[in-house]
Amino acid sequence: MIKTSFLPCKTLKFPLAKVEGSRQLKCEGPRMELTLVQPDDWHLHLRDGELLQAVVPHSANHFGRAIVMPNLKPPVTTTAAAVTYRESILKALPTGSNFNPLMTLYLTDSTSPDEIKLARSSKVVFAVKLYPAGATTNSQDGVTDLFGRCLPVLEQMVEHNMPLLVHGEVTDPSVDVFDREKVFIDTVLRPLIQRLPKLKVVMEHITTMDAVRFVESCEEGFVAATVTPQHLLLNRNALFQGGLQPHNYCLPVLKREIHRQAIVSAVTSGSKRFFLGSDSAPHERRRKECPCGCAGIYNAPVALALYAKVFEEAGALDKLEAFTSLNGPDFYGLPRNTSKIKLIKTSWKVPESFSFSFGDIIPMFAGETLEWQASSS
Repeated sequence: MIKTSFLPCKTLKFPLAKVEGSRQLKCEGPRMELTLVQPDDWHLHLRDGELLQAVVPHSANHFGRAIVMPNLKPPVTTTAAAVTYRESILKALPTGSNFNPLMTLYLTDSTSPDEIKLARSSKVVFAVKLYPAGATTNSQDGVTDLFGRCLPVLEQMVEHNMPLLVHGEVTDPSVDVFDREKVFIDTVLRPLIQRLPKLKVVMEHITTMDAVRFVESCEEGFVAATVTPQHLLLNRNALFQGGLQPHNYCLPVLKREIHRQAIVSAVTSGSKRFFLGSDSAPHERRRKECPCGCAGIYNAPVALALYAKVFEEAGALDKLEAFTSLNGPDFYGLPRNTSKIKLIKTSWKVPESFSFSFGDIIPMFAGETLEWQASSS
């Protein structure tokens, strides 16, 4: 629902962190307000330890559920480990939070088909994650033999209707980094779908028009894609403008403007095949600003504001709710949330950083002014 009203001034609240930079809202005059079914985040990195405790409130503040990535050290490869990790997340939540972490398993060449049976019966694990070995952060234990040793596991996933979440890049060093998604589609994903047409697949954090076309070419209900704020708003120029920008570095890497435009057109079209997956990936500032910086953009505090920006600029605010709140649970076969959230059009400045005892985390669009604010309904 979209309405215009006069709203009182309030200040954004960022829990459990010292916030640097202005955060005062400008609240004079009429403001547009959206009321949405509470969104879910279908691709989220929460890490563990102190980092988990620092960042989980930002996601829990806006999202009802989240598919939690398993690429910890060591990775979450068993149902038992997923249950333990989930308990850690629940303990780190703010008092009174109803946030529900949906767990995933990290697929390896030695994963057993029996583990899929355990995962499905657990009511805790909702998907299995495919990381090609070496593709991204903590992926060194990933898959090297998808069509060989992993095939019995994939067949078991079809039987139990367990989705496969795909980091869609090849790791062959001879393939240009900007072409790795396209080559993965041609050499891995398309043959996989042809071999197992009833396997539910989510191509995560898509970055190219090639991925858009592939997802749209597949049978609806079996292949879908998540999309991040960064791949909707930034192109590869953002890595280099004004000098090297480590906080805009993520994997898959940002692509050309023509690819960004294709993704925006896809998600704002109203297609049920695309849904919100922030890929929010926190790292301490010193691990980003160093000679070999980590890949990952921390967008949890600003994700909903940025998605609203994209849809507003495309003239498609009426399609925002389906993307953020409906398409994801429908694909997973889960009930939609019954709670609501409001997005209010009112200016605020993103903090320059979030400071914790272990260091700082720099959010996406740090220090910039955004025009939408999320708050519980």
